Amino acid sequence: MSNSSNTVVGLLAGTVIGATLGILFAPDKGEKTRKRISEEAMAAKDKMAERASELKTQVSSTVSDKKETLDTQLENVVSNVSHKAEDVITTLEKKLKELKEKNKKLQKPV
Repeated sequence: MSNSSNTVVGLLAGTVIGATLGILFAPDKGEKTRKRISEEAMAAKDKMAERASELKTQVSSTVSDKKETLDTQLENVVSNVSHKAEDVITTLEKKLKELKEKNKKLQKPV
């Protein structure tokens, strides 16, 4: 979770705790206090659900972007390796040709 997400969660939790304590210490009837706590809890639940949805969308978008970047990088790596492999094969073929020519010179006629 990022720092901004932690901050938002902390602020929401602080707001809920503060509101609950404020309601509990306010001089009001028990029934009204319970109703206000219930309403505050529902409001906090709705805010948290909304934030969770936003975070889910944000994470999904980030993962999608990173996946595309990774796919592109992987294609580049495979392409580079393929070119290097082709260079190695070409070099080996040249060396093999040179060795065959040297070998022909060393052979005695039969």
